[in-house]
Amino acid sequence: MLSGLMNFLRACWQSSSDHYVHSSSDVAGKRDGLLWYKDTGQHLVGNFSMAVVQANNLLEDQSQLESGPLSLLEPGPYGTFFGIYDGHGGPETSRYINDHLFQHLKRFTTEQQSMSVDVIRKAYQATEEGFLSIVTKLWPINPQIAAVGSCCLVGVICGRTLYIANLGDSRAVLGRVVKATGEVLAIQLSSEHNVGIESVRQEMHSLHPDDSHIVVLKHNVWRVKGLIQISRSIGDVYLKRAEFNREPLYAKFRLREPFKRPILSSEPSISVRELQPEDQFLIFASDGLWEHLSNQDAVDIVQNHPRSGSARRLVKSALQEAAKKREMRYSDLKKIDRGVRRHFHDDITVIVVFVESNLVSRASSLQGPSLSVRGGGVNLAAKTLAPSATPSELSSG
Repeated sequence: MLSGLMNFLRACWQSSSDHYVHSSSDVAGKRDGLLWYKDTGQHLVGNFSMAVVQANNLLEDQSQLESGPLSLLEPGPYGTFFGIYDGHGGPETSRYINDHLFQHLKRFTTEQQSMSVDVIRKAYQATEEGFLSIVTKLWPINPQIAAVGSCCLVGVICGRTLYIANLGDSRAVLGRVVKATGEVLAIQLSSEHNVGIESVRQEMHSLHPDDSHIVVLKHNVWRVKGLIQISRSIGDVYLKRAEFNREPLYAKFRLREPFKRPILSSEPSISVRELQPEDQFLIFASDGLWEHLSNQDAVDIVQNHPRSGSARRLVKSALQEAAKKREMRYSDLKKIDRGVRRHFHDDITVIVVFVESNLVSRASSLQGPSLSVRGGGVNLAAKTLAPSATPSELSSG
């Protein structure tokens, strides 16, 4: 109830709070046209940097960083949680994840009194089920919400342990120094679920052996049932429950034949690794960044510049590449407004998390202040459908 009231108040006061974003303070981040950024901040075991550039008329990317208690009770585990939620079909699913996934994670951590793969998996499942209940309630008045979904990339640093969980095609990359040479190499940590990858197509065929058209090449792009490029997500209920793949859903989303088992999955790929002194930083980003930069390019940009502004620098590099591909100047690309901008690049969200090995080594005894930051886009009038959340940062001692 309280979160719903806060969302309502936030929507009502968005336009009047814009001047805070433009102030010299970096508390809530800053804005430059369609770019929102927070150049530097402190999490439990290092610094971080965030940036978001909007291309869609409604920002479909959502993101957050939470540092401090990872459970609801003392003395639960402390750590840092960061998530990137790349929505498609609309912003509703990614916003729902932004509001609920971390709270579910804290609840399950409290129940199990520790962080684990099982806790993360349950948090994803509860978020999926929660959004399904929203779709069920809204179906009679807004059936198109059944075709809204989101990728979901999460990282959790708890003690010396790094957990990476993913649905869809956002990506996590580690910058790791090679002791012998001092070179910093890019190591991809996340598994991606995009049927443009041959192994993902093979997985879909093995899961649906009776459907020769489970993956279709359409306009030179591989798509599940000719509709969507990712094979796992939160939402996209129209490809998980047959009762939502019918009229009055738009005809372009309806399949000719009913399906008996879910076509898309909400089961995340989860990996676990112990952080080492050689691990320098993590780059979390939606696929909008990786369309224009390779893993090593991104790591080199972070490594070869000051830490402050790392995420903004990555976004700018991607936009420069997008402009170059269209044979236009970066300065001209920046003048193109949201909506039209989507023809040139996607929404792009980047979180760079630096890891201090001396802090990680004593992370189990660290507590520190609580921190909550959400990436932001262009604020919209309160009466606009699905108003964009104001970027916020709440600190408490």
